[in-house]
Order: sequence, then C-alpha cells, then structure tokens
Amino acid sequence: MESNKITKISQDKQSLEVTAKQNISNPIDTNKILPLTQKTSSNRLYSGYSKSYNKMYGTSYLELINAFNRAIDNQTDSVHLFYAIHNQINSNFNINFSALGIYNHASNYINLKLIEKTGSSYNSKILLNDEENLIVRAFNTKNPILTTNSDYLKLNYLKNAPTSVFPLIALNECLGVIVFSDNHNNQFFEFYKLIANYFALFFKNRQLVDLVDRNTDTDSLTGLSNHKKLQEDLAFELQQASSEDKKLAFCIFDIANISEINNELGHAKGDAVIKEVAKKIQKNVRNTDILGRYGGDKIGIIMPDTTVEEAKYVCEFLLYNLACTMFDDLGQLKFSCGISTFPKSTNKQDKLTILAEQALLIAKGKRAQSGQSEIISTDDYNFWDDDALKSFAEIISKKHASVGINIEDELINQFHNEQIVSNEHLLDVVSSLANTIDAKDTYTKGHSSSVSRYSEALARAINLPESEVERIKLGAMLHDIGKIGIPEHILRKPTMLSDEEWAIMKQHPAIGADKVLKPNKSLHDLIPMVKYHHEKLDGSGYPYGLKGEEIPLSARIVSIADAYHALISDRPYRKGLSVNKACEILKMGAGVQWDKDLIRHFIVIAPSLATNI
Repeated sequence: MESNKITKISQDKQSLEVTAKQNISNPIDTNKILPLTQKTSSNRLYSGYSKSYNKMYGTSYLELINAFNRAIDNQTDSVHLFYAIHNQINSNFNINFSALGIYNHASNYINLKLIEKTGSSYNSKILLNDEENLIVRAFNTKNPILTTNSDYLKLNYLKNAPTSVFPLIALNECLGVIVFSDNHNNQFFEFYKLIANYFALFFKNRQLVDLVDRNTDTDSLTGLSNHKKLQEDLAFELQQASSEDKKLAFCIFDIANISEINNELGHAKGDAVIKEVAKKIQKNVRNTDILGRYGGDKIGIIMPDTTVEEAKYVCEFLLYNLACTMFDDLGQLKFSCGISTFPKSTNKQDKLTILAEQALLIAKGKRAQSGQSEIISTDDYNFWDDDALKSFAEIISKKHASVGINIEDELINQFHNEQIVSNEHLLDVVSSLANTIDAKDTYTKGHSSSVSRYSEALARAINLPESEVERIKLGAMLHDIGKIGIPEHILRKPTMLSDEEWAIMKQHPAIGADKVLKPNKSLHDLIPMVKYHHEKLDGSGYPYGLKGEEIPLSARIVSIADAYHALISDRPYRKGLSVNKACEILKMGAGVQWDKDLIRHFIVIAPSLATNI
C-alpha cells in the first residue's frame, strides 16, 4: 500500500493534514441521508454494537479483515453497508463516532450522516463555501486530514474528539467524505483508508447498476413519463416560467382505494385501472400539459402558463370525463386532486411537489368524508389549520431525507413569513405552532396552552395592565418553543435524562429566543419569558443563572405556571399531584426558586384553575 505523508503539528488541537495520492471513493445513497442537524434515536440496524471496550489490541488484522468481510459480504445497498461498517468498527475499536457525507451537486453542499458509538445519529449539511471547514478542505484538496478535534462538524451535542477525514474519490471526482473518530486515529489510519476505498468501489458499482435500471424515461405500465422524467420536465418548465415571468401549476391525481382493489381483486386489476385512468387523463388534457406517473396510483400533471383557477378548471374537466368511465366490478371510481402553483405557492421545485402532495392529502381526507371526488389547492386552506399541519408533517417526514426539508425548520420559516393581520390571527398561529411542538413530547400534550392560561390568570391576579396580560399570555404559549431544536428521543425519554441529555435539554430557552423569536422584531417583547423562564431566584437556574429581580417579572410568572402544570400532570414515572400537594411544593420553593409574592397570589387562584389533565 502506498505510504502517506503525514505532517505532524504540536498537540494544541490544530489539525494535521495528510497527503494521499491514492484515489478513494464512497457509497451512500443520497436519497437515504437525513437533512440539517436533526438527531434521531437508535436504529435497529446498528443497535447492540455500542460496546465501549477496545478489542483491537487482541485481534490481528487478518481476523479483523475476516470479520469485516463477513459483515459486509451480503450488503446490497449503500445505507445498510454504512451501518454494517459502523457496527464492525464500533465492535472492534474504541470509536467515538463515524460519519459519511455525499456531495449534493444541485445544492452545492455535503449531506453528512454521523453515528455515535451509542447508536444515536446526527444529520447535517456542510456548505462548500465554508472553505475553512475540514470537511470542505478534504473534499476540495482530495487529501485526507487528521485532526485532534471535531469542532468543524458544528454539532453541539458531540464531545470534542480526534477525527480522520477521508475524501471519497472515484475516477478523479470527489464524491464526498468519510470520517472516523477514535483516540487512536493515527494508529488505524491505513485501515480506515482501506475502508474508504472499499466504500468507493461499492458505491461506484451501485451507481452503475442504478444507471442501468434508469435507462428509460417511460413508465412501463402507463406509457407516461416515469417519475424521474416527470421531475426533469418539471425542472425545465419551472426554469422557463421563471425566465419568462409566467405562472405554472403542478397537479397530482390519486385514485381512491386502489390498495383495496389490489387486495380484493388482485394487482392485475389494479394495474388495469391505473392504465385506463392514465389513458383517459392523457386524452383529455391540453396539448401544453405534461403528464407522468408520479408513483403508485398517482398521476402528475405539469401545467405551464396556468393559474390556480385555470388548473382547477382543467382538473374538474378531467374528473367529469373520468366519472363517465365505468369499471367492471368497481362501478364509478372516485379521485382526489392536489394543486400547487409557481410562484405563488413556492418558487422551489421540491417544495412545489411537497405542497401538491399536502393538498392531495387534505383532498383525500375530504373525499373520505364527502364520498365524492375532491380538488384542493394550496390556496384553499390555512397552513396553520390542524389538518393542514398534520398532513404537511406527514409528507415532510416521508420525503425530508431526499429533499433536505426539515419539518421544524419549515415551521419556523413559515412562522417568520406569516403576514399577521390581527392579534387574534397571531394568537391562532402561535397556538398552532406551540401545539405542534407539544406534539413532539407525548408526555406534555397541551402543556403550552395550560401554562398560557395559568400565566394569564396570575397576571390578572396581581392587577397587571391588560396589554401586559395579553403579552404574558402569548409569551407563555411560546415558552417551550425552543424544544423545536431538541431531539425527539430526549423529549420522549420515559426515564430520567442522563447528564449529557440534560445539558442538551437546557439549551431550549436560548434556542427558542434566538432561533424563533429574535428574527421577528414584532415578537421581541416575548423573548424574556422564553429565555428566562427556567431561571431561579437563588441563581441556580439556567441558562444564565440570573438572581432575584434580575429575572423579569413576566418570566417569573411563566416559571410558576410551568412548574405548577408539570406537578399536576401525569408522567410515565409518576401520577400527577393533587392541587393541594402541588401548592405545598410551590410554597416550599417560595423565595428560593420562585417569587414569594407571586406564589402567594397563585396559591389563592390555583383551585379555580383545576382541570382534567
């Protein structure tokens, strides 16, 4: 094996760059990589491999290679191969984490998936314009880098650790990077390089196989364009619409109950229905419309130079013609149609298809209620409506790995861009956002609205002005909004949090204030309640350790309401306390954790706030 020239730098946590002339490459399906900084719980594919001991010192390289061969021999896709390699490294080395990143040509960033030795995984985007980042440097220079820290990953949840970064090269093209971290990176450098080369061969072969599988643009069943070709056509038409300042509509037709048809009458019958529906739609669309099989029983239609009203008219005409088609043993079929438009709905292709799917999902729900075919566009519903939020979350959860859209970030973006027309509108939006965040934690359902109600009552009890009462009511609704940035496996953990998990949880007040509220100037007066509601009078609170009257009055009010609701609510490890018992605990903390005067007023009104939790 060709030797590597490794430049050593003093151990003051500066990186060491290693020049490697041998090409290496990588293999992971970019459609399977999750986006942004979302953290997920342990996956069964790599569970059970979190041993912390290091067996390498008692294992020969031959034995190690044999173990790896057995683990990876039958892998057929890149994701499972990555997990298998991680498992073996984790079993034989005292590893901190491993990571795999693939370059996204369209968006000019690297999708990075990182797995810790405990099985927890993190996902991040590394932008290539960040040239100081070691991931980017290794990618651009095509040289491995050995470093004494992991700060460049920009993941706050990680402990600092030595890492090796290998560029993934095939045919002189860098496809991404692979990263390994243990406390003996230098010792196992050549072995990690061997693993990187294996990844390269596998990934390139997988690409070639996929290329052969996708060598046609035509769907074999319907004769329409397949999904890939439909997306290519949509990209072209969107570019044309943008350059010519024209509108465009994208529609998805869905056949009702096709799964029941397949189950009861066989897949041949289901295929015949899909084929006939595609033929009918193709016959009745306009000459300028572009069709394709979107997937399963769904037909996609690109309508250039078309408004949402015109798109609805075309879809109604198609439904009329489809209603005239009768199928043996089935009678008249019902359909759902979802419509999104460019540029009104969005100017991004991925988002355009997601919004069309969201509209389709809402249309399917209405169809189930009415028993009739339904057409829904993105203009027909409020984003913050409960059904709309649920359908949007469902679509994003299925597609975010391939399109790079995260539901939490999308909610914040929508929140910042919402045109608020009244205080009632603001309260509705805030309530919907807070309820969505509460839904991340199955043990605190309805927590935000309850804390808001208790805070409002306490503010009125001490005779604050009406404008201040309304501000406190709104701020209390958003007090836990920072949990949008906390991994769900921590929020949903049924047992006590570890020290590391608790350190992550304590970040949520700052996340809520800085990420959600700070960008919106109209919400700046709510920041104190979100940022300081976990501070304590004696200075032992978090995140800033404020004392006494350093803590704003509004935050002290929300703190009491928050604690009270936590005390009277059921938890997996205990039943909720009675009102009297909860008030006794509040009394014990008066003057230490909570404002003594506020506690006195709250205890008076607490019995009137009692409700079923």
